Amino acid sequence: MKKLHIAISTDNIEESIKDYSVRLGAEPCSFVLNEYALWRTDTLNFSIRQDPECPPGQLRHLGWEDNSASGFSEEKDVNGITWEKFNSQQQAEEINELWPEANYQVVN
Repeated sequence: MKKLHIAISTDNIEESIKDYSVRLGAEPCSFVLNEYALWRTDTLNFSIRQDPECPPGQLRHLGWEDNSASGFSEEKDVNGITWEKFNSQQQAEEINELWPEANYQVVN
């Protein structure tokens, strides 16, 4: 099954987690203090990240979590927006590589 992936930038992880947890009806499945949070619902893969290269509230990228994806890929659309395609295990590996303390494990 494909899930839409939306990644945005924030400058306040804690307040953003509170807000998006209410909006999405769930707590993040992965969280790194002052850095990153990820929610995976039945239809959405949503992440926030403190990214000094992207202003708060701005889109970082879009994509698809697709468990039939054999590898990570990305491309830009006609508007210059980066679209990624990955499977849930690849995303977990990327999270754990960037933040080993996350120790994120995919639960389907």
